[in-house]
Amino acid sequence: MSGFWRQINEGIHDMCYIWWMEMKNVVKDEGVLIFFLLTPLVYPLVYSWIYCNEVVREVPVAIVDKSHTGLSREFIHRFDASPQVRAAYYCNNLQEARQLVGRQVVRGVVHIPSDFDLKVNRGEQTHVSVYCDMSLLLTYKAIYQSAVLVSLEMNKEIQRPRAMGTTARDDELNTTPMLVEEVSIFNATGGYGNAILPAVLMLIIQQTLLLGIGLSAGTARERNRHRDLIPVSRHYNGIFRIVIGKSMCYFMIYAVMSTYMTLCVPRFFGFTQMVHLADLFGLLLPYLLACIFFGMMLSCLVRYRENVMLLVVFTSVPMLFVTGISWPLSNIPGYLQGISWLVPSTFGIRGFLTLNSMGGHLNDIRPEYQALWIQALVYFLVACLVYRYQIIQARKHLLQEKRNILRSQRR
Repeated sequence: MSGFWRQINEGIHDMCYIWWMEMKNVVKDEGVLIFFLLTPLVYPLVYSWIYCNEVVREVPVAIVDKSHTGLSREFIHRFDASPQVRAAYYCNNLQEARQLVGRQVVRGVVHIPSDFDLKVNRGEQTHVSVYCDMSLLLTYKAIYQSAVLVSLEMNKEIQRPRAMGTTARDDELNTTPMLVEEVSIFNATGGYGNAILPAVLMLIIQQTLLLGIGLSAGTARERNRHRDLIPVSRHYNGIFRIVIGKSMCYFMIYAVMSTYMTLCVPRFFGFTQMVHLADLFGLLLPYLLACIFFGMMLSCLVRYRENVMLLVVFTSVPMLFVTGISWPLSNIPGYLQGISWLVPSTFGIRGFLTLNSMGGHLNDIRPEYQALWIQALVYFLVACLVYRYQIIQARKHLLQEKRNILRSQRR
């Protein structure tokens, strides 16, 4: 029994030693501090500040009015009265308007044909063409929706005299037989920030963890500091102590950083926040563990400090797309969805959106919650195998150096 307790005390001592050594390395390494502290603190604020207005206002639009009638001027007046757009320029033809779009002076063009008023008075269908700059979807949405709403409202007024109703109620039923009321669920503002910010915050947690862990591993390889771990790994159980000790350091730091990003940042900018604390911490626990062990597993690919930037940064946008948040999940190929299941952010983002934007509970995200725990367990075991391989290689390298020294001394 005394031997059992001795092993437990020894294991706790080794894990605390590894935790302390890794914490000192993090504090001394400016690059790791930037990814672990500065980036999680500043980047979410910058990103949230950019989209804090939620929707765009006064988008400049060029008007090409070929009709020059009272009806066309009424359409333009109502379009310009919308808070989302502004009739900034009046052009004689589409060529002039196209040049303004090319110079980024305006973001779209509204073209009213010469027979606009004539066709309406004949009772025929007419067309108003809307051309939008698709480089920014927010401006496209503002221009298109404003034009559609104006056309729908004018359609009602044009139809009322021809409805032959005897009362105002008859005209209303004839022009609007089905009343549609649009209610935004979970995103009352209909803004981009409320829709995408929760996903970005969870992705920042994962990416900064991967960058920091990879940078630390690259530094250790450059300086060959992984030899310091050899005395701790006296037998196979030492690998578990090393992985747990290093993960304790990362978890302690990101327990604070993740709480700040998921609770404080949305509150600073007034974004939707319906999450319950118990459910949030229940989700963050497996998510952080899965990200940490995932990063430790990938650290075996980082041989130099600069490699981690090439390995992680360019994957940020694809990882966000494959979650199904900014692109419909039904339109993502099956093999890409299968690849996305290997990344913790896929399930972390989906789970956090349900909790934060929809007010759900852990029972509502049971598949994502279970998947994160499975990832944490699998990546922990793989990380142990990776570190075991690294220590074996370090021992071989150390023995080879000793042999070379002995041979040189004999000579």
